[in-house]
Amino acid sequence: MLISIQSHLHYAARQPCDALVQIEAVEEAIQRCRDVQFDVISGAVRSVVAGEGGIGDRRWLHVEEMLECRYEALVEVRRAAVDVAALRAVPVHAVPSAVTPYLMPSRYCHPEMFSEVVPQMFGSLQGGALIAAMSRWIGGHFTYDNGASTGATTAWDSFSARAGVCRDYAHVLITMARAVGIPARFVSAYAPDVTPQDFHAVAEVYLDDAWHLVDPTGMSQAPETVRVGVGRDAADVSFLTSYGWLELKKQAVTVARVE
Repeated sequence: MLISIQSHLHYAARQPCDALVQIEAVEEAIQRCRDVQFDVISGAVRSVVAGEGGIGDRRWLHVEEMLECRYEALVEVRRAAVDVAALRAVPVHAVPSAVTPYLMPSRYCHPEMFSEVVPQMFGSLQGGALIAAMSRWIGGHFTYDNGASTGATTAWDSFSARAGVCRDYAHVLITMARAVGIPARFVSAYAPDVTPQDFHAVAEVYLDDAWHLVDPTGMSQAPETVRVGVGRDAADVSFLTSYGWLELKKQAVTVARVE
């Protein structure tokens, strides 16, 4: 599947500062990028550093008065569709060392809060069948609401409110998975059919010795989802992290299939 991506960030700075921007698609075997263009209209690139876990790139930009940048790319996604429900869990003692951190609590994801809730809700389900059931439950019981969460909202907060945006849906699924010993991590992404169109967030779970994308919002499908970065939760893969106050002027994301 060929996906066209365009994103535009425009922010005003109250004082000179540095900002870490992560909006570029990952270049990997199942994602091939071409016609890539990253333009810094206002600001200056200080350096390019690897994303969390060595996946993707992040750019340090220095901002005086304005930060404005544009990113465009055509990305060929070669990821196959997988029936997650048919996959088996990896015993926790056999989880690779690089994957083990995704079993642990993180800033927004506290699996200890769900250790009793998940078995009560989903009974004896295990592995991929459990992940599929949890994803369906979140999608069916949550209300997508831009005003339901803030930058401080945890997975437990979202679970209690039964509302949030894509990052909150992903946080809840990630935390539920970790609560039962299934490694899970946060993925920032682009995908068509996301409404309203914006940067998207999904979960990635470790089953059958590999990572698999799962979107509890139901708005994206793995074969046409473009990964930007991965992390323990949203704090690790924010599209923009500033070390000084930035005021939003304009932000636009366009993602479309190319026939």
